[in-house]
Amino acid sequence: MTATVTEFEQQFLTWRAERAAWARQPLGWLSLTGLHWLGATEESVEGLPGRWRAEGDHVYVRASVADELRFDGAELAGELELTPGEGKPGLEVHAGDRVIEVIRRTKQYALRVHDPAAPALATFTEIPVYPVDPRWTVLGRFEPYEVARVVTTGAVVDGLEHHHVATGTVTFELGGLEHRLVVFGNQTIGLHLLFTDGTSGVTTYGGGRRLDVPRPAPDGTLTLDFNRTVNLPCAFTDYATCPIAPAQNRLPLDVEAGERDPGKGIPA
Repeated sequence: MTATVTEFEQQFLTWRAERAAWARQPLGWLSLTGLHWLGATEESVEGLPGRWRAEGDHVYVRASVADELRFDGAELAGELELTPGEGKPGLEVHAGDRVIEVIRRTKQYALRVHDPAAPALATFTEIPVYPVDPRWTVLGRFEPYEVARVVTTGAVVDGLEHHHVATGTVTFELGGLEHRLVVFGNQTIGLHLLFTDGTSGVTTYGGGRRLDVPRPAPDGTLTLDFNRTVNLPCAFTDYATCPIAPAQNRLPLDVEAGERDPGKGIPA
């Protein structure tokens, strides 16, 4: 007998395929091979061309034509000043097929190396997930703050901080209890939750997971589908600087839905 796939299950399979394509990006998170923090003294970084240092609000790279570094389409020869934004995607210096991403995190500067030949990318198969289950789809209500506020959390890298713009809360019932979580982002760029639960550090990534929140209806109602909960990049690589979910966003139950920790293998 042929098994019937429901529309709900098919949409989940499509979402999984989209996530796998995200993971397979040649210069995405699985392509990372290094994270090198810079100091004020000019230095060579193992495996990278050029000489690098950080001073004030800038990163400086000194290169010769033989280093074959390029920035913004131009070959580097001499010293280049780079000014990455705090907490923003980095500025990209190209070294052949590799990309050296220059980032700023909590007023510290680092080089993050992307390599399309990275072992993690070559061996990737799939992101492990819990079986899809409609019971993890719940109705919620979004309540906006009168004024957006900043929530500061730590990061997986000691000494770093992340500053999240919180625009409201969402209330919903799950496991027979009512829960209220802080919602980040806004309705222009999109809303999301960053949370932990009883599975965090056991079968899911310990620092937290993320769930995108749909645009609320005029009365504030929306649907939360925890089957679409995703890992943060740090679940896939040691070379990311992800935030830790805020303490107020811990759910007192096991959310056995969405993506599992890829470091713990794919369940049978």
